[in-house]
Amino acid sequence: MNKDLTRLLRPKTIAVIGGGAWCQQVILQSERMGYAGQIWPVHPKANEIAGHKVYGHIEDLPEAPDAVFIGINRHATIEAVQVLSSMGAGGAVCFASGFSEAVAEDDSGGDLQAQLIAAAGEMPILGPNCYGYINALDGALLWPDQHGATPVDKGVAILTQSSNISINLTMQKRGLPIAYMVACGNMAQTSQAQIAAALLDDPRVTAVGLHIEGFKDIREWEALAVKGHEKGIPLVALKVGASEQAQAATVSHTASLAGSDAGAQALLDRLGIPRLTALPDFLETLKLLHCYGPLPGGRIASISCSGGEASLIADMTVGTDLTFPMLSDDKKVRLRDALGPMVALNNPLDYHTYIWRDEEAMARAWSGMTGADIDLTFSIVDYPTTDPTDWASATRAALKVRADTGARFAVVATLPELLPEDVAQDLMAGGVVPFMGLREALAATRAAGQICAPCVQPVLLPGCAEVSRTLTEGEAKQALAKFCLRIPQNRSVRGREEARAAAQDMNGPFAVKGVGLAHKSEHAAVRLGIQAEDVAAVAAEIGTEIILIEEMITGTVAELLIGVFRDPAHGFVLTLGAGGVLTELLRDTVSLLVPSSPAEIRSALGTLKIAPLLEGYRGQPAADMDAIIAAVQAVQAYVTQNADALGEVEINPLLCTPEKAVAVDALIRKA
Repeated sequence: MNKDLTRLLRPKTIAVIGGGAWCQQVILQSERMGYAGQIWPVHPKANEIAGHKVYGHIEDLPEAPDAVFIGINRHATIEAVQVLSSMGAGGAVCFASGFSEAVAEDDSGGDLQAQLIAAAGEMPILGPNCYGYINALDGALLWPDQHGATPVDKGVAILTQSSNISINLTMQKRGLPIAYMVACGNMAQTSQAQIAAALLDDPRVTAVGLHIEGFKDIREWEALAVKGHEKGIPLVALKVGASEQAQAATVSHTASLAGSDAGAQALLDRLGIPRLTALPDFLETLKLLHCYGPLPGGRIASISCSGGEASLIADMTVGTDLTFPMLSDDKKVRLRDALGPMVALNNPLDYHTYIWRDEEAMARAWSGMTGADIDLTFSIVDYPTTDPTDWASATRAALKVRADTGARFAVVATLPELLPEDVAQDLMAGGVVPFMGLREALAATRAAGQICAPCVQPVLLPGCAEVSRTLTEGEAKQALAKFCLRIPQNRSVRGREEARAAAQDMNGPFAVKGVGLAHKSEHAAVRLGIQAEDVAAVAAEIGTEIILIEEMITGTVAELLIGVFRDPAHGFVLTLGAGGVLTELLRDTVSLLVPSSPAEIRSALGTLKIAPLLEGYRGQPAADMDAIIAAVQAVQAYVTQNADALGEVEINPLLCTPEKAVAVDALIRKA
């Protein structure tokens, strides 16, 4: 259901139901933020709350309110929501807890949440178990607790399922203008993606940050990503659930389906939404996006008055996608003019202290590190906590660089505490990004360069049938071969005589395998390079009832793994990686979602550590990449055709030669 959240999020009238300290805070905080609309408290016994006339019943209100904060117990909340819906209210924040998030302790929680959804009907609700939201643009705070938000004319929107994290984020002292803070709660009816999509309609929102515990409806997230891209408003995510402990906490806290972390990462990649892993990085990224939006790439320049800082930032970019382009001739001319002959010109650049306090010379030197080939320029400046008077010239120089060149420019302190909040605010006002922390700055820059258009092809959604059957290797190969996956010539046999006859019908040497074992190599049930005359004896040694005999593949360049598993939270996760018996040891994999295009598959394979083998390492032949991609496409075709019943498909290994790619082992689990 697509709901119009405009009245709820940007209200002209607010009703507050309940009379405790929480409800009084909603009234007082809206007034302190300069809310210009009407506020109507509702309480059956009080005459006045926080200086406002009180209405005894919801039905007594002058008109249907735009936004309502419901601060009463969970049973009364359901009754209030039903009345508000029937009178045409714009929406409500349900503060009470004890719904689906408490099912483990109280069996009635799930039933009550279903009743709440039914009572709301078409009226949007946030929560339950929800602090509500702060609208710092219009001064509307349906928010019962402390916060650190201040009025802004434009800024970023942040959405989180954790009320406590939302409070903490409003207390930031980093110069980040927060336009909206939304605590989504249980999301019984209105999801995080729906709320974010509604906030994209406010032209004063510059970027959206999403603290995500779980994805509920993939189609909603796909629509959100498309809408954000079309409107030019970037989205970034802090997705929890990488650890088993985090996944357990997520389920118990919000009743979200966390799913696999590989699936979550693959989904975010597909949506073009970069992922951060820490709150400081999250905030610094939003700050950068507020100033400049997505970056074209990861080409950076750095200038500092210390060789130590130049070395530090150079080392900290190792292993990232960030690069330091060599200085162009025109940059060298400008820098030499500003710095004289005593400074060695490099990127990163140590300009020593010859021009310190000379605002004009500093601005010329810093401007010399900008240009069309640089996506973001850093000036590393640490403001002392004792007497920062001399550092005012650095602030003015940075602002002059931005004003004179229009280049994307940032001042970064190596430690967060060495960039005062008032300086950060001045820099932000002048369009200069004030980064607090060098590590955080690099994480933000990397994330801002990863934002891209979302994949237009929708994710394949899985069925929910119980997986109860594992096909034999021969059955799995034959099933995949129908979708044009190349497999070796093979026979499944019982007993020595059938084994001997099969060897006579095919070309050796052979691979002889036991059937019915999940990890055959651990049971010595895979024998390779067997000649025809030895096949029967080897089959007897393996000892399984059914034996698979197949022709050996020669000329192998590399062994790959192709795996697909059903992830209820994210779709079908397609994993590509180094295959063979060392798969678990190497752990060289990359994950996508089904369906993925040939171009996406080729790009993903290029990120593997074994990619040089596929390309032809040290003069060796290269693998047939077209054949490899065709094999992956064949597996995807099988998955698509069997999505309702499929649990897992695995090819390990796919033997890759200069002429072909052949699946020599396969597993399928399905309903």
